[in-house]
Amino acid sequence: MVGGENAVDEKLLELVVCPRDKGPLERLGDSLVNPRLAVAYPVRDGIPVLLPDAATPWTPER
Repeated sequence: MVGGENAVDEKLLELVVCPRDKGPLERLGDSLVNPRLAVAYPVRDGIPVLLPDAATPWTPER
């Protein structure tokens, strides 16, 4: 794993998808982001919390 305690293993990141649209997620800090739907899912203790209710609004930085 790369990063701190909330880092997600690269192999796991290749397998997980957004629970809403089943598309790929991007790592951004302590979150996994779906830019298509503008939502971010938290990562807690290295485990992605991929529940639709756990998603928070995400706005891309410019």
